[in-house]
Amino acid sequence: MKRNILIVMCAGLFVVLLDVTIVNVALPSIAAGRHAGLADLQWVVDGYQIALAGLLLTGGTLGDRFGHRRVVLAGFALFGVASAGCALAPGVGALVAARAVQGVGAALLLPGTLAVITRTFPGDRERARAIGVWAAVGSAALPAGPLLGGVLIQVFGWPSIFAINVPIILIIFVAVLRVAPADEPERRPIDLPGTVTGAGTLLVLTYAVIQAGRDGPDWRLFAVAAALPAAFVVIESRREEPMLPLGLLRRPSIAVGTIGSATMNFGINGMMLLITLYLQGVLRLSPMTAGAALLPLFAPLALLAAPFGRLAGRYGPRPVMVAGLLVLAVGMGLLLLVRPATSYLVLLPALAVIGLGAALLTPSVVALAMSDPPPGREGLVSAINNTARQAGGAIGVAVFGAMAGAPGGPRFIGGLHGAAVVAGVAYLGVTALTLALGLTTGHPTTPSSERSQTRT
Repeated sequence: MKRNILIVMCAGLFVVLLDVTIVNVALPSIAAGRHAGLADLQWVVDGYQIALAGLLLTGGTLGDRFGHRRVVLAGFALFGVASAGCALAPGVGALVAARAVQGVGAALLLPGTLAVITRTFPGDRERARAIGVWAAVGSAALPAGPLLGGVLIQVFGWPSIFAINVPIILIIFVAVLRVAPADEPERRPIDLPGTVTGAGTLLVLTYAVIQAGRDGPDWRLFAVAAALPAAFVVIESRREEPMLPLGLLRRPSIAVGTIGSATMNFGINGMMLLITLYLQGVLRLSPMTAGAALLPLFAPLALLAAPFGRLAGRYGPRPVMVAGLLVLAVGMGLLLLVRPATSYLVLLPALAVIGLGAALLTPSVVALAMSDPPPGREGLVSAINNTARQAGGAIGVAVFGAMAGAPGGPRFIGGLHGAAVVAGVAYLGVTALTLALGLTTGHPTTPSSERSQTRT
């Protein structure tokens, strides 16, 4: 029974994470089929990521309050219905709305799948093995997305990447009903003001940046985007049980690990948008070929994240994190060699180096954040780290798209180069911050924190 629960939860995780990368390969086809501009394509990506990032912490709280099995089922149902809505969307506005609903379903699912696994495997050793499987399945979904997406788009058209979710989700939903046990709800308050101001910050900031790329900056929007986080801080500091206890972010390891996670996805997700548009819009590769061309970016993460995670456990997360940040900065620098007329072979080394940097950085930022959590707060710290990753990715897509413009346009290659410089400088800045943390604190990983890393 335990094995069946693990398989079902991992299958759900795989489908949800598949939609993070599979949609990028479809963007040029969506643009052609729905007459969508670059800003529309940014929203197709960010509608999902903003909803996921904005509601991820709330999704975990809802699971505690109403039972994780019940919330996971609701997440699957919402995700399946929204996938059908994406496939049938008559226009880009309906597609973006359905993608946002997908993100809400994913926000309910992701913390719930891990919570169900954690409660199913109570022993430390068996729980660590189960979570290792869960994490490996999540990593495998990233390279599978472009490959599967490219094949589906070329054979059946872009709606098929969403339609395929529906029967799979239906099977998983029935399986969860049969194998996952009900759990006892806990009395946990829902931080609605914190959720609204937190998600609102990300939404308004993303909207302001995307609009600035299309029509020029609207400073009123940026003023609202600056006021909302201030309101969020005031609200969270006054609540007895806040969604995000601000005191956690005063712990250097948690703060730097969270900043590192956000910066990692800021550069990688934002650049992935531009690279996908470059492959199909500039080099004129087919969706299937473009999906295969992205493998060097994702394969190292799937194959090497676990070994590099063991290195972070043995030598401490900071040196592995610094190595990952520096490798990512080098990879972004290699993108400066890309020109409109250059072949894929010029892009290939940059993709491989960025993939290697991501494989180094992904486990180490989590390990650093999880090296100093207060007792009983391990799950919350992990959720904060995941939220930061999704939020950073959404902002990266908005910023880099605004910088580059449409593929084939007069500023696209220059914008790609500028985005690479911005990402490289950001990685170097976090490198300096991480090294400063090493000078002001001791080795962050203690035996107890290593156990926390494994559990999360």
